[in-house]
Amino acid sequence: MILIILLSIVVLLIMLSLWMASFVMTGKRQTLEDALKWQSERYDISFYDNLSKTDYTVMGFDGYILHVELLENPKKTKKYIILSHGYTDNRMGSLKYVSMYMELGYNCIIYDLRGHGENKKTFTTYGILEGRDLAYLVEDTKTRYTELTELGLHGESLGAATTIASLKYHQDVDFVVADCGFSDIENVLKRGYKNAHVPVVLFDLADIGARIQYHYSLKKMRPIDSLNDNKIPVLFIHGDKDDLIVPKNSRDMYERTRGKKKICIIQDAGHAYSVFTDPVSYKENVKLFIDSLTVSN
Repeated sequence: MILIILLSIVVLLIMLSLWMASFVMTGKRQTLEDALKWQSERYDISFYDNLSKTDYTVMGFDGYILHVELLENPKKTKKYIILSHGYTDNRMGSLKYVSMYMELGYNCIIYDLRGHGENKKTFTTYGILEGRDLAYLVEDTKTRYTELTELGLHGESLGAATTIASLKYHQDVDFVVADCGFSDIENVLKRGYKNAHVPVVLFDLADIGARIQYHYSLKKMRPIDSLNDNKIPVLFIHGDKDDLIVPKNSRDMYERTRGKKKICIIQDAGHAYSVFTDPVSYKENVKLFIDSLTVSN
C-alpha cells in the first residue's frame, strides 16, 4: 500500500511538472489581428497602412521558418533596425516603436519570434533558440540588403532577452536597445510564484518538466550570460514600476556587458509601457545613445 501511495505521488508530481512546463513555454499566442487591435486601442497606427511593406520568410536555426516584414522608410535610407516583440505577442507588437525609428532614419524589420504570429506552433525557450534565430535573421538582412550601412537591434521583454541572447553569436550589428528584458527566466518565474502565494519550489518542478518534455532547462535560460564578452553598445530601458520583470534585470545586465552602455529608467512606467508613459524621454534617450556612437566613431 505504501509503495502504491509513493508511486502515485511520483506520478502526480511528474504530471504536475509537465503541465507547469507546458504552461510556461506554450502560453496562448495572439493572432496578428488581435495584436493590431490591441495596438490601435492605445495609439494611432494609421501610419502602418501608408508604409511600403514587403513580406518574406527567413530560415532560422535548425530550418525553422520565420515570418518577416520590411517596413520601408518613406525617406530613402540605408540604415536598418530589427525589432523583436514580447511573449505571446507577434510582429504587430513592434509597431509602437516603428514611428520613432522611422523619424530617426531607419527602415524597420519586424518579425514573428519562434512559436508566435504566423510561425509554426512550438515552445518558447526564453532566448536560447530565439537568440539563434535572430542571429540567422541578422545574417539574412546583411545579405539581402547589400546597400545597408548601419544595423541596429531593438527588443521588448522576451524580444529584449532574445536580442541580448543573440549577442553570444558575436553579432555584426552597430547597437542594441533592450527594453524591459530579463536577465534569466528563473527570477521572473519565482517572483511570479511568490506574488501568487504559491511555493517557489514549483519552479524546480517546472524545470524538470521542461527537461523531460522539451529537452531544455529553464535554469539555463539566462540571456545575461551572453554578455560576458560582449562589446556591442547596449542601451537598457526599463520602467521603474515594472512588477513582472523588475528593473534589477536590466541593471544586472548593464553591469555584466563589456561594451559601451547606458541604462535609462522610465519613471511611473509598467511592463513594456515605457514608450507609452514617456515617449519624449524614450525617443530622446534612444537618439542620444545612437548619436553618441556616431560621435565616438
